[in-house]
Amino acid sequence: MEIIITEKAGNDLLNLDKRLQKYFIKHIDKLPEFQKRKHMKFGMPYFVKQVTRQARLVYNVRKDKIYVLRCFKTHKEYEKWYQSFK
Repeated sequence: MEIIITEKAGNDLLNLDKRLQKYFIKHIDKLPEFQKRKHMKFGMPYFVKQVTRQARLVYNVRKDKIYVLRCFKTHKEYEKWYQSFK
């Protein structure tokens, strides 16, 4: 599967410290082999992956491509983002 990092996710990654960037990159690289996917709340068509206790990775799968949409450093940032869809 091809992994595509959106512009917004790329900007999110650049704003992280180097240690956290490495965690996200490792998790992004493993997405194609990751079989158990967890949908976001409220029936949203995105998947979420927990990178650390606080950090989250939001992505979508379409055919043979994985789109990385956002990278959140804290759960609070992630929560604020997904509640904007209510």
